[in-house]
Amino acid sequence: MPTTPTRRSLFPRGSWPRARRVADVLRTETVGGVLLVSAAAAALLFANSPWRDAYTALAGFTVGPAALHLDLSLATWAADGLLAVFFFVVGLELKREFLAGDLRDPRTALLPVAAAVGGMAVPALIYVAINLANPDALVGWAIPTATDIAFALAVLAVIGTHLPTALRTFLLTLAVVDDLLAITVIAVFYTDRLSVAALLGALVPLALFTLAVQRGVRSWWVLLPLAALTWVLVHASGVHATVAGVLLGFAVPVLGRRRVHGVSLSEHFEHRWRPLSAGFAVPVFAFFAAGVTVVGGGDGGGIGAALADTVTLGIVAGLVAGKTVGVLGATWLVQRCTRAEPSDDLSWWDLLGLAQLAGIGFTVSLLVGELAFGTGTPQDDHVKIGVLGGSLLAALLATVVLRARNAHYRRIQEIETRDDDRDGVPDVFQQEDRTSPDG
Repeated sequence: MPTTPTRRSLFPRGSWPRARRVADVLRTETVGGVLLVSAAAAALLFANSPWRDAYTALAGFTVGPAALHLDLSLATWAADGLLAVFFFVVGLELKREFLAGDLRDPRTALLPVAAAVGGMAVPALIYVAINLANPDALVGWAIPTATDIAFALAVLAVIGTHLPTALRTFLLTLAVVDDLLAITVIAVFYTDRLSVAALLGALVPLALFTLAVQRGVRSWWVLLPLAALTWVLVHASGVHATVAGVLLGFAVPVLGRRRVHGVSLSEHFEHRWRPLSAGFAVPVFAFFAAGVTVVGGGDGGGIGAALADTVTLGIVAGLVAGKTVGVLGATWLVQRCTRAEPSDDLSWWDLLGLAQLAGIGFTVSLLVGELAFGTGTPQDDHVKIGVLGGSLLAALLATVVLRARNAHYRRIQEIETRDDDRDGVPDVFQQEDRTSPDG
């Protein structure tokens, strides 16, 4: 008697331990997202108030040793220094996902990777199409390609949606792959000058840091100086200093016998550093990066001049339309190639809301805008208005779709929270791999 083949699902339900870890990560990112939005709102208020000159002076205040060429403004310290902490956590998360998470299985990784690539390629193409007649603006093609997971989760928290674990996991994994692509773009396309000597020099403290963590060293007085020296040399090389954070994150072992209170060193560091990243580093960057005058009188000419600039229009169109088309289109291609279908509980409408939510590009988009056009230029102001406007519009559209499905999501969540398979399911993030070396 022939058997009916098992239908493959686009959004399979993961194990309880995986769902629990995703919930823990998203909880921290949600709090960070609220702080991020609050910091951005405060920056906008200051930049459009009678105290705008004080805000500009604070952002431009220089501090640091000039002998090491580190006499940088507070805004630059936030973008180059504090965001290195953010990208260190990203590096930890990327390595965990590739070695012990969803991305270790090519079949499971296919959908979020394809969605991230589509969500990057289509916005870039839309931006380029809108700016073809303005060659000087083409350098900003990567601005609308990033997804800000913290901002997106803050939106979910505000609208109170009970998004199912499968969709939350997909969104988180897509954002992780998106971050990897963004790091690659920053390192390859936004490095104007390159000092090979400094870059090679950075390999020495990086190698010592790697050796230390591979041997289970956790002492701050050993690791922090090595990490700081790596950052300084990468900064001096001309490669954006945040790349140092990613490399340091990649160095921390995920698998192996060395554990800290029963968890890997990678997870231990992630628990220590994620709250600092989400609760301080990213909000402070947002405070200095999001301040733009929208009522006129600024270097960018205000919101009227911004809306007439193809840079702003390209960013808004890329974030709102490009992300939606890219994520949806890539998912449809995966579905056609694999014959997978959404689960019985989910539909393409749910994916539409998720794709619109992916159009919230804030932290990395603002960073790329600064790298592309330079801080304080009229184009930089237009980038900020485009990123803020496009992200808010994407958030509103996602809210309409996801909020309409909230009652359905609540029923799914009730089933998930009373699931009987919580106990006895192995957790790849907690299990010790006795056969693998530290990696």
